Amino acid sequence: MLNGTPRPSPITPTINLDKPGVQHGFLRLPYSRDDSAWGSVMIPIAVLRNGNGPTALLTGGNHGDEYEGPIALFDLARTLDIDRISGTVIIVPAMNYPAFCAGTRTSPIDKGNMNRSYPGRPDGTVTQKIADFFTRELLPRADIVLDFHSGGKTLDFVPFAAAHILPDKEQEARGFAAVEAFSAPWSMRMLEIDAVGMYDTTVEEMGKVFVTTELGGGGTARAETIAIAKRGAANLLRHAGILAGAVERQVTRWLDMPSGDCFSFAEDGGLIETMVDLGDPVSVGQVIARIYPIGRTGTEPTELRSKLDGILAARHFPGLVKAGDCVAVIGTVD
Repeated sequence: MLNGTPRPSPITPTINLDKPGVQHGFLRLPYSRDDSAWGSVMIPIAVLRNGNGPTALLTGGNHGDEYEGPIALFDLARTLDIDRISGTVIIVPAMNYPAFCAGTRTSPIDKGNMNRSYPGRPDGTVTQKIADFFTRELLPRADIVLDFHSGGKTLDFVPFAAAHILPDKEQEARGFAAVEAFSAPWSMRMLEIDAVGMYDTTVEEMGKVFVTTELGGGGTARAETIAIAKRGAANLLRHAGILAGAVERQVTRWLDMPSGDCFSFAEDGGLIETMVDLGDPVSVGQVIARIYPIGRTGTEPTELRSKLDGILAARHFPGLVKAGDCVAVIGTVD
């Protein structure tokens, strides 16, 4: 605050965010560093505006080692036909651009986890400054928000789109309708284990429709999951009435995360043996993973058992785990 007035954002768009037409530019954030005293972080952004209509904000790279979103959104920014738009599409393919360039979950500049840095601060770290700009400048413009995620280098998921269970049931219903229109193979009614500081929470507290995804993982992207991301983004724009044409619906099956029993965490580190593959059915008490101590032979592994009936919706990706790592997530099937 300056004399009771909120401090302005240090980020300057190189384009006019409210101008009609197609614009490609940057969100320029000054960042003085050893190799560039008057340097900047240049975050790519595209804005496509045609007439009156709703506004969609599409983002990827909230975590820098998740790739389906950036691939789909860099492609959409160059191929979307503005003549088929009624409204505005704001595309930021790599929200945490420093992390995206480094291929890391968090920013190499300040170790900031973008999805735990909201609502941000205009006088904070680089990550907090980016979050603040989204909170104060981009989100107020949006009616519907899509934030792409996948498992990054440490998790792998069945490909799903998701919205959250919310106190406002009308807002919740709009979110689940948008998820269904996205038409991923799986659709999730999501429970977050740590919602503090999340982009999701900030969007939903503004009353916006929010859709997120988990589309694979392992620090890479597959042709299948990229295709899901591209089709889903277009479907969401059609559902919102921004892009002409009918939603290209695919069969989707609904999953629930009814409680913390969905999650299994390692209490000891070691070598993980996955006992169930992604998408496989599981039952209460079934062994879903074993963790072998790696200090010596002859020691029995620790067994992790499912607390619910459902499917394996997510699993730890690298072969070694540490105490506290999420090893598996069970989704219950409608």
